[in-house]
Formats: sequence, C-alpha cells, structure tokens
Amino acid sequence: MASEVQINPALVTMVRDYGEFDGRGCYACGSCTVICPLTNNSGSFPRRPLRLAQVGAEKPLNGSLEPWLCYYCGECSTTCPQQTEPGESMMTLRRYLTAHYDWTGLAGKFFKSAVWEIGALVLVGAFVAFLAMLFHGPVVTDRVELTTFAPVDMVHHFDLIMLLTLTFFVFSNVFRMWWFAMVQGVVKIPFLLYLTQMPKLMLHAVTQIRFRECTDKLRWIKHFLLVSGYVLMFALIVVFLEWFQTDNIYPLSHPQRWLGYYATAVLVIFTIEILIGRVKKKEQIHKYSELSDWLFPILLLLTAVTGIAVHLFRYLGLPLLTYYTYVIHMSIAVPMLVIEVPFGKWAHLYYRPLGIYFHTIKEKALQLQASKQVVPAMEVP
Repeated sequence: MASEVQINPALVTMVRDYGEFDGRGCYACGSCTVICPLTNNSGSFPRRPLRLAQVGAEKPLNGSLEPWLCYYCGECSTTCPQQTEPGESMMTLRRYLTAHYDWTGLAGKFFKSAVWEIGALVLVGAFVAFLAMLFHGPVVTDRVELTTFAPVDMVHHFDLIMLLTLTFFVFSNVFRMWWFAMVQGVVKIPFLLYLTQMPKLMLHAVTQIRFRECTDKLRWIKHFLLVSGYVLMFALIVVFLEWFQTDNIYPLSHPQRWLGYYATAVLVIFTIEILIGRVKKKEQIHKYSELSDWLFPILLLLTAVTGIAVHLFRYLGLPLLTYYTYVIHMSIAVPMLVIEVPFGKWAHLYYRPLGIYFHTIKEKALQLQASKQVVPAMEVP
C-alpha cells in the first residue's frame, strides 16, 4: 500500500518567494509537457513538478529531479494557453531546490533578500581587501613586481583554502540533494548503477550537451564557450597560479598568453550578451530576471575587466595601478566564487548534470524493479 503524502498548504507561497510562480490559471492541460523537446514519459515536466507545488506535496517536490532536466528554452511559456509562464516557474523551482539543499540556509536568504546577497558580497570583498592590506609584500614603485607585492606562494595557499571551502559546501549540499532525491525515494537503488552511469555524469558535466536538444542550437555553443572560459580561468588562477601569475612577459605565441586571452575574451563577450539580453527582454528566457540572474554575469564581467586592467597596467609599467587593480580584482573574484558558486545560480552548473545522472539511475532502477516483478508463466505438462 502506497504511503500517504503529507500536504503543506503553504508550499506554493514558499516557492513564490524564489521568483515568478503563477500556477493559478493552470488547468493541467499538459501543453507545456507536450511541446517540451526534453521531456519524455519518465520525466513529464514542467507539468508534474508544478502540480506538486500547487497541491502542497512538499516531500515529493523536494526529492524531484525534474526541475534540473529543464534547460529553459521557453517553448512551454510561449505556448501556454493561460500564459502562466511554466518555464519561469521551473526556474523558480530550481532556486527553491538550491535553497532546500543548502544546510546553512544562506542560499535561501540570498535568493529572497537583496540586502543579504549584496551585503555578503561586499563583506567578503572587504575582507579580501583587508587581508591584502595586512599581508602584501614590499611595494616596489620603480618597476612592476606583482609577485613581490602579492607573493605567489601566499596567494596560492589562500586559493587552496578557498578551494577546500568551496568543495566542502558544494559536496555537502550535493549530498543533501542525493539524500532527498535518491535515499528518501520509494525506489531502491543498486549501488552498481551509480558506477555504470558515471560516464553520463561526466559527459553532461563537461559538455552540458542537453542544451543541443532545445530549439535554439546556438545557445548551447554560447553556453559551452562561456563555461569553458570560466573553468579555464578558474584552473589558471587556482591550480596553475605559479605559471600564470608571473612578472615574466612571455611572447604572444606562449600558451600562457593565448589561454588567458581566450578565457578573458569569451567571458567578456558572452557576459555582455547575457546582460544585454536581460535589459532588452526580447527572448522568453530573459523576460523575468531576479537579482541572482544579474549578479553573477556582472561579477564575472567585472572579474574579467579588472583582470584585463591588471594585465594592461603591468605591460605599461605602472606599478601602483597594477597593485591596486590587482586587489580590486581579487576583491571581486573571491566573493563571486565564495557566494555565487555554492549558494547562488551558478550552482546549476553541477546540479543540472547531477539531476540528469540521478534521474537516469532512478529510471534504470525502476526498470530492474519492474522486471523482477514479472512472474514467468507456468509450463503446462
């Protein structure tokens, strides 16, 4: 006998705190699910998770993976006969789930309060600037010596501490996602399935290839380039800092130069495009914009621009401008990583491939469960 689902009448109000969620005109016609190029029989979104929120089925919604299967092409919203914006409702559910996975409660406060999010960014940025004032090296003014002002070993140790902190928050929140979606579900998951489906996780984590199934094929290419630039820049400044942050001026053909230029170029080009799209609101995906939709591209653009400024002042031989701009650069980049990656919208970068991975595992487990329940026909002697 199936267990009863406890209903929380306040659930839909809780969800609306995270964005646009207007299901009042929805009469469950299913048009959104039919038109979606990503849905199938085992993942009938947007209809099912929207319905769970509407009826107050809190536990099933908290364990739902379907919001992460949506890549927001906007087709469902443009075809909805009641104009209830199911695409944006799915975006709102992703914010709600991000906050639900976060055990610190900070994600919920950041999504629901501009004061909390902007205040946290300013506080972390001020802390980074304060550390730079206390622990910087000698200020050489007759020439640029960035590695003297900001010793690579010291900055590298700071980067590693930041990386370990980010890893702790990300993995602890991912554990909660797994717990709600996989452990508390009704399907028993054989451990072997986690191993056999690992290549799918790697594929979607690296390529976000599910974007290609949406209507706008070019959007996947843009997203892939933006993410590649972000990941490359992160690797250069955290993992390969000793090679990347140097006072040596390499020739243009050197890999250090063109890797940095590529990462900077795609970050600047595509963050500007995102911000222009949100200003013009011509595309369905930009029709609604919460603070979290603005902050990350703005911070990413400012990080890239200040990085360009550091590079430019260093080549022009302007020591003080180089040092001061470097502190500003770090005071923007660190808060962006510490606040937006584990607690903000950029968490989609790992929740989405994990959602596909866990959903596939649940599908396989259901198939195995169904095959075991089939009783073979008895042979007649």
